[in-house]
This record gives sequence, structure tokens and C-alpha cells, in this order.
Amino acid sequence: MNNQTRFVLCSVGVLLAAAIWGFAFVVVKDSLDYIGPVWMMAFRFTIASGFLCAVFFKSLVKLGKGGWIHGAVLGFYLFAAYLFQTIGCNYTTAGKNAFLTTIYVFLVPVLIWIFTRKRPQWYVFLCAIMSVVGIGLLALGSNDSAMINIGDVLTLICGIFYAVHIYFTAKYNEEHNPVVLTALQFLFAAIFSWILAPFFDGPMPVEQITNGRVIISMLYLGVFSTLVAFVLQNVGLKYLPSAWTSLLMSFESVFGVLFGLIVLGEHLTVRMTIGCALIFIAVVLAQILPDLKKNEV
Repeated sequence: MNNQTRFVLCSVGVLLAAAIWGFAFVVVKDSLDYIGPVWMMAFRFTIASGFLCAVFFKSLVKLGKGGWIHGAVLGFYLFAAYLFQTIGCNYTTAGKNAFLTTIYVFLVPVLIWIFTRKRPQWYVFLCAIMSVVGIGLLALGSNDSAMINIGDVLTLICGIFYAVHIYFTAKYNEEHNPVVLTALQFLFAAIFSWILAPFFDGPMPVEQITNGRVIISMLYLGVFSTLVAFVLQNVGLKYLPSAWTSLLMSFESVFGVLFGLIVLGEHLTVRMTIGCALIFIAVVLAQILPDLKKNEV
């Protein structure tokens, strides 16, 4: 497989992951009526890690100490990001939650600059800012409150952890099989969730988890939104620039709004349409400008 084909396939995979996460906004919002946020995390990460650990059991056994440490670090960042995002969703609107989470789009190139001392090209920052502004116009629509509350603050913290998670995932993927590393971080995220769930949400909601609607929701979150989507993301991070990957992942908000239109019957305002256009232009420019720069050399 040549580099161009690999680039296209990985980009499509990351975009598919964004679509899966976009629909997960609807699923999570519905599930929070039945189950606490940390118990939800415990179940989804347990389902995902169970599948992957069973398939890659031999690879996990052979993995060295360094691989397990890296998996634990990524698992902590992933757990922390989901913890702040899910709890924050209880105190703010879904639109502001989606928008503020995507601050990682801008933070990823900043982290690259901080950790590697390699300043990204100017167009990376331009496209990231355009994408964030577009997501803001799209996710906030015209009716959400502009006031900052505790939920907004928690979601901003979530975005920081997502950015750190993306950066270190790309870094550790250079040393390990990305799918095996994904299995490990799911395992540790599940362990952290099981430990803290009783403190955040109380006893295990046995009655609620036998509800058919909740079972279907947990299976979607565990198999598709966690297992499939993160495997696609982490494989993409191995072969794609992390800044480009984060821009593709920002389409999560676009898909979230689209599924809201289809499933919840929401309306697309002029402001939201402009947001879609800005995000599309940002992603296109992020791909075109590097090629134009090469041609100038």
C-alpha cells in the first residue's frame, strides 16, 4: 500500500470515527436519564477492553513493561477526559459541551510546539482557529446561553485532557502496535472507572442496567463509540499528522448536529450553516496548503 492510499484510508477511518462519536451524543444524553456518568464509562470501557484484550491476549502478554506503562498513562488521560466531559454535560447544554470539548483542535498543535519545540506551520494554527470558530457557530446555534458555568469549566478541562491524550497516543504509537495500545488504555480506563464510580454515582444501578434501552445504549457506546472509533482514531494517529487528525476529529460536532437534526428534529440555523462551511474550509485548507508550500520550494 503506497503512502497516498494509506493517507486516504486512514483519513476516511478517522472521519468515520467522528461520525460514530457524533451519534454518541444522542445516545449519552438519553442514557444519563437511567445511569450515572461514571458507571456509564465503566460499562463502555469494560465492553471495549473485553473484546480487544481477548483478541490480542498473546500480544498483551508479550508486551514489555514500557508498553503497559504507556497504556496506563493513555488510559488515565482518556478516563480523565471522559470524566470531565460526561459530568460537565450534566451542568451545561449539549451544544456548549460539544463546542468546548473541541478546544483540543487548537491545543494539539500547541502541545506539539511545547513538547517538541518545533513550531507548527502558520496554516495549522489558522485552520485550527477556523475550525474552532466554525464549531462554535455550529454547536451553539442561536438559543444557547452565553454564560459560563461549572459545566463549561469542566468541559474545557476535558478538552485539555483530550489534546494531551491525542499527542501522547501519536507519540507512543511509534513504539507499539496501535491496536494493542488501544486495548491497554481501555483496560486501564475501565479500572479507573470501576474504582471511582461508587464514589461519584453511588451503588451499581443493577435495576437500570437490565433495562433493554440501556443495554442497547451501552453496547453502542462500548462496541462502536469506544472500540471501533478509538481503533480507527489510534491507527490514524500512527500514519497521519496529529494536527490533521484532530481537525478531522472535529467533525464529531458536525455529525452530532446532523444526527440531532435527523433523530431529534432540531433545526439548522443560518449561524450553524456558516459554522459547517468554516469547518469544511479549514479541513480543505489544512490539506491543500502543505502541497502548495512544497510546490513553491
